[in-house]
Amino acid sequence: MTQSGEISFELPFAKFHAAGNDFIVVPENDIRKLLEHARGVLGEMSPEDTAPNRFLLLRSSMLARQICDRHTGIGADGLILLREPSGRRHLGKIRIRNSDGSEAEMSGNGIRCAAAYILDSARQRLESKPGNKQAQRVSRLRELRIETPAGVKSLQMLEADKGHWVFRVAMGEPILQAKKIPFKASTGHSPVIGFPLETSRGILKVTVTSMGNPHCTVPVSDFDAFDWADLGREIEASELFPKRTNVEFVRVISRNEIEVRFWERGVGKTQSSGTGSCAAVVACVLNGLTSRKVRVQTLAGALDVAWPEGKEVTLTGPVELIARGTYYFSNRRDR
Repeated sequence: MTQSGEISFELPFAKFHAAGNDFIVVPENDIRKLLEHARGVLGEMSPEDTAPNRFLLLRSSMLARQICDRHTGIGADGLILLREPSGRRHLGKIRIRNSDGSEAEMSGNGIRCAAAYILDSARQRLESKPGNKQAQRVSRLRELRIETPAGVKSLQMLEADKGHWVFRVAMGEPILQAKKIPFKASTGHSPVIGFPLETSRGILKVTVTSMGNPHCTVPVSDFDAFDWADLGREIEASELFPKRTNVEFVRVISRNEIEVRFWERGVGKTQSSGTGSCAAVVACVLNGLTSRKVRVQTLAGALDVAWPEGKEVTLTGPVELIARGTYYFSNRRDR
């Protein structure tokens, strides 16, 4: 498997995209087993770093950077690690790694990819073993509950075909208190609407929210009038956001439709974002710009977001299976 200090192994994977936001899904147990075999070659690491949970955390960060690289890896916006759930009625527990190796608390697109992986894996098991009762049970489900660092999320399957699904995700209520986002707003007022954020382009009036992860929403009239990706990179790293932030640039088309460009924390420019679409709609509602049911136009198509008064936000959108295969991991690529 290795020479001195080197790790290499073969890792089965599946790749999905949800409105152009692509994710690689792997069972965390597969990684854990493979890494346990490789621990012996890492004598240069401290005992603390080679403890099982810490070891997996360190190596999953390395794996995410490698496997998400679009030149030397498979290429993706993020890596989803799927493990057995804590709750008996839940179908899985996910951890999400951004392409830079950092951890994301939640992804509205990513959780749909995880749900698709669970259903497609059940289909595959049934094809190879038709009598598999667990796979039969999972394949018949129309509602799935998945554990995330931002809490348990419920998904309703609306459409299904081989390699294609549409899910509605109950995203939870938006977090509007500055301290909980977290956001170091000098005013201390919540919700954070029309906050005067100092940038290289001058002061911008922004709305700051959280959908389990922090978001900064910037209204615009023309995406071509400035380098929004460069500004998104700047805002992401603002000292007002202790955990950095995702950034959405929003152009209102009508009371029921908006167009958005996304800069995602730990990833950069993406084709779409699930939590970003939700945060954009929440910001528009708070500012009186749209109704509570909005179609979000992204670079990769439409997502539908609803925020009924006094209730949680829902996100509806598609998922497609891109590929299944084997990734050949080597820690030499991370040096």
